[in-house]
Amino acid sequence: MKASRLAATGAVAATAVIVLSSPAFAHVSVQAEGTAAKGGYAVVDFKVPNERDNASTTKLEVNFPTDHPLASVMPEPMAGWKIEVTKSKLDKPLELHGEQITEAVSKVTWTAATKDSGIPTGYFEKFPVSIGALPEDADELVFKAIQTYSNKEVVRWIEVQEDGAEEPETPAPVLTLSAASEDGHHGSTAAEDADAKTENAAATTEADTGDSSDTTARVLGVVGIVVGALGVAYGVLAGRRRSDA
Repeated sequence: MKASRLAATGAVAATAVIVLSSPAFAHVSVQAEGTAAKGGYAVVDFKVPNERDNASTTKLEVNFPTDHPLASVMPEPMAGWKIEVTKSKLDKPLELHGEQITEAVSKVTWTAATKDSGIPTGYFEKFPVSIGALPEDADELVFKAIQTYSNKEVVRWIEVQEDGAEEPETPAPVLTLSAASEDGHHGSTAAEDADAKTENAAATTEADTGDSSDTTARVLGVVGIVVGALGVAYGVLAGRRRSDA
């Protein structure tokens, strides 16, 4: 009985290890740093784990959605990786900051700079990209990704999750978009933040100057009253001395 129980326990443990090692638990994913509000801009990270024991990840290709093209896509420089940005012409031009955009980024490719670099076994890496303006008529964006290993193996993370269905074996990264605020503000840019700080500093300086001016005026007023009172007292005393004389 004890032997059979031990065998059963071992089988359950082995099954758990196999399940946890399934690719579905360690796939390429995308997540925003902060929020990704509709109509705004965001920095997103493509998280890439290395699932192989005998190879490193040496290449990542991320295809950007064509149904909701993004006018601005800027990857962050990464040590040890070469980055290639591919653009394609748009069927319908986009407008960005008052200008017509006729092409948009359709793919970003990261390639390890040397054969010995890349993502080693047991590690993951994040690939940051600044994107915008995010669509206002969509709840999510799908980015199909292709992961290449040093042994030439290719994994295509391109399967789209269907409503009510189980998660596919190689799901495509999906970015969930949050609603814009009620006042229509989609998030501030660095320039807007700088302007706000300048305005606040100016307001603070003005307030400090005003307070200082008020304080000075009050002090001078009090001094004037004291001087006037002393003058009156001196005049009274002088008059009395003359009368006595």
